[in-house]
Amino acid sequence: MRFLVLLALLLVASPLRAAERLNVVASFSILGDFVRTIGGDRVNVTTLVGPDSDVHVYTPAPSDAKRIADAKLVIVNGLGLEGWLPRLVQSSGARAQVVTASAGITPLKLGSAVDPHAWQSVPNVKVYVTDIANALVAADPDDAEFFRAQAKAYLEKLETLDREVREAVAKIPPERRKVISTHDAFGYFAAEYGVQFIAPLGVSTETEPSARDIAGIIGQIKAQKIPAVFLENISDDRLIRRIATETGVKVGGTLISDGLTGEKGPAPTYIDMVRHNIKALTSALDH
Repeated sequence: MRFLVLLALLLVASPLRAAERLNVVASFSILGDFVRTIGGDRVNVTTLVGPDSDVHVYTPAPSDAKRIADAKLVIVNGLGLEGWLPRLVQSSGARAQVVTASAGITPLKLGSAVDPHAWQSVPNVKVYVTDIANALVAADPDDAEFFRAQAKAYLEKLETLDREVREAVAKIPPERRKVISTHDAFGYFAAEYGVQFIAPLGVSTETEPSARDIAGIIGQIKAQKIPAVFLENISDDRLIRRIATETGVKVGGTLISDGLTGEKGPAPTYIDMVRHNIKALTSALDH
């Protein structure tokens, strides 16, 4: 009899718990992973820009407005990444709080443009995690202890990850820490870990390189003896393959830049992404 009573209580409690979950919308897959990691089973997370998709050129669907209208929190990167988002939030009539996860990070600049790819530095992601945890706590104080514990555990994993990256880069000869990637997505990684990235596109994949830009990069590869070029999971690979063909430089693999992969890909989480990228870089550069 006691077992049946407990079972009945569980059946009643489970849907209630699900209904009480905090509805959170994340602008793209990397932020979605942060929110899921910190929020656990206390949040329902919807990601607008999904795996292997390019947040720079995303066109919102009508269903996105409904997702935002149903949300308590909308987590965005900021730094100019989601130019399409303010209009979407306005059109949705949402009362959700918009939280900028990069708040507190000193942005890098490329000319007059702000580089939005702050997540490519693991120390910066500690700021993201703290900002997201604080937003979840403010939105759902009853689960504050849970969110803080989840964030603390994740911050410890990020500390280990940061150490792994530094140790891996230290093994690459300094003169070989130079690569070509499709667009300027790795400026924060370069500044943090001392690997030089050169890209034919700017900070956004919306730009198109000129023939002069491409010729300049080909000349730079030859002059500086740059050992490898890399594809990106979100970008058309024809430009990089052309540069590789014209210079004879090997394609070092695919770097994950602005979006995680699907579950079956090499980088379904942020930590997987960083480990994938550092493995690709060290394999191409350390010999």
